[in-house]
Amino acid sequence: MEPVRTCVGCRARAPRSTLLRVVSQNDILIIDESAVLPGRGAWVHPTRECMDAALRRRAFGRALRVSMILDTQTIEDYSPRNKG
Repeated sequence: MEPVRTCVGCRARAPRSTLLRVVSQNDILIIDESAVLPGRGAWVHPTRECMDAALRRRAFGRALRVSMILDTQTIEDYSPRNKG
């Protein structure tokens, strides 16, 4: 049985393989596509809608338990790959 995670953008539960893991390193959000970087991770659907919702609600800071302002440029510049 595959692990299930909650998207910080839309708050829907989904299989881990369908979500992207995001971590904070030196107050910069980094997309961890292989899901192996150390530290706490936040999970988000690889869609512009979910990423924008997470940024708008400042969900990454809460999910990662970071109290300082995060550099979100990596997430803003991310363009999801076409799947299927």
